[in-house]
Amino acid sequence: MALQATPYKISLDISDTDRGVYESVKFTVARHPSETELRLASRVLAYAMFYHPQLAFGRGLSDTDEAALWEMDLTGEIQHWIDVGLPDAARVIKASRRAPRMSVVVYGNARLWREKVLPQFAHLTNVNVFVLPQDELAEIAAKLNRSTHWGVMISDGQLYISDDTEQMTITLECWHGEMPKAP
Repeated sequence: MALQATPYKISLDISDTDRGVYESVKFTVARHPSETELRLASRVLAYAMFYHPQLAFGRGLSDTDEAALWEMDLTGEIQHWIDVGLPDAARVIKASRRAPRMSVVVYGNARLWREKVLPQFAHLTNVNVFVLPQDELAEIAAKLNRSTHWGVMISDGQLYISDDTEQMTITLECWHGEMPKAP
């Protein structure tokens, strides 16, 4: 018997002063049986970082031809491809050809990935790479439960994530490209 995905009901109050985005959104995201808490938290944070009304979760681990998240226009054309984790250079290059914008939200063994993989696509001007610090991400992932309500404020490359009990801060590093900004 195959394991089923676990649904997470997420509610985010997004205040992105860098891009001028102020939205309250609710969505359900499926956690694939082989997906770690860190990857799921990274996808949720990427959703807040790049929020757009047409932003949606791809099938991710279930379909390697889809992004973790993507923004499509009303004609179905991909406008922004967003991956999380440590994708190989071939995947980044292929995605950068499929969309005008491509972003990678890196977590995990990022330093080694930076040395080995990033140079292979550093020439691409439509690719942005952001890093979520491991310790802070682990703390936030531990707070993610099946029904989560977070306030996410983004200002000057800082993510302030608050729940009912505390506020946590993540400082984004931009390794390639530029920080998200107003369209």
